[in-house]
Amino acid sequence: MEFFRLKKDIPFMRYGKVTTAISLLTFIFAVWALATKGLNLGVDFTGGTVMEVAYTQPAHLDIIRTTLEHTGLPEVSVQTFGTTRDVLIRLPLKGNTTSARTSDTVMAALKTQDPTVELKRVDFVGPQVGKELYDNGALALVVVAIGILIYLALRFEWRFALAAIIANVHDVVIILGCFAFFQWEFTLTVLAGVLAVLGYSVNESVVVFDRIRENLRKMRKTSIPDIIDSAITTTMSRTIITHAMTQMMVLSMLFLGGEALHNFALALTIGILFGIYSSVLVASPILLMLGVRREHFIKDNKPKEGVAADGAQV
Repeated sequence: MEFFRLKKDIPFMRYGKVTTAISLLTFIFAVWALATKGLNLGVDFTGGTVMEVAYTQPAHLDIIRTTLEHTGLPEVSVQTFGTTRDVLIRLPLKGNTTSARTSDTVMAALKTQDPTVELKRVDFVGPQVGKELYDNGALALVVVAIGILIYLALRFEWRFALAAIIANVHDVVIILGCFAFFQWEFTLTVLAGVLAVLGYSVNESVVVFDRIRENLRKMRKTSIPDIIDSAITTTMSRTIITHAMTQMMVLSMLFLGGEALHNFALALTIGILFGIYSSVLVASPILLMLGVRREHFIKDNKPKEGVAADGAQV
């Protein structure tokens, strides 16, 4: 499906060095944010107390947060869970306070606001479990990246695989850098969003790379930069439709999904925006820099000099 068709190819590769330099600066800034500020890890990774409470009527989250802040409990996370009457409360592990004492303090504060509130469950996530989740999450990112690298190397060629994985790592680091710089809470749901962005970005790269490979076989007398420009331009309509529809859905989760989905949707929003940029203006220029040629896909079937077509010496 195409909403429009551009009659003239856009010279993306003419500005390849500029866009790659911008990406490099953004990447360095993200790495700096991660190195200096670090991720604001949530209870899932650091350990702490998770409580689920139920109200007889829709809960007012702002009032609950204000009530709990007056107790002196640090960094309390409050969000609806399932229905508007069910509330999930996360509290990080601080000092020598036990989970039982923390839950008693929370319930005492909530009952002063609404005596009908009911405690449904209390879970304690130990620091060791949190560390294992953090290590497993990092391992998942590495495994996914290696899987993408192998897939693209088998489907296309190693230059395509290397260009795509650099672009995808660029997207991931940018997301992590944004969360580190603004100190947004990084939880398991955010990690799920990062993994989803990896798959989403590689899909866009595959579409562009497929067209580049097709053009290499069809456009025999065209230069490599012009072939890449043509591939990006002809897929532009599809790219705009796909990303616009996906971004509309993600933005609806960001603004209407509540606190439970906010950071997850935020990671997806950043990833989709930079995914468009990296697939077009990072992966393709890197592919050009790596020296992709038509000969990598089209074998020369002409017989060598001194050898007949049937292989006999003449």
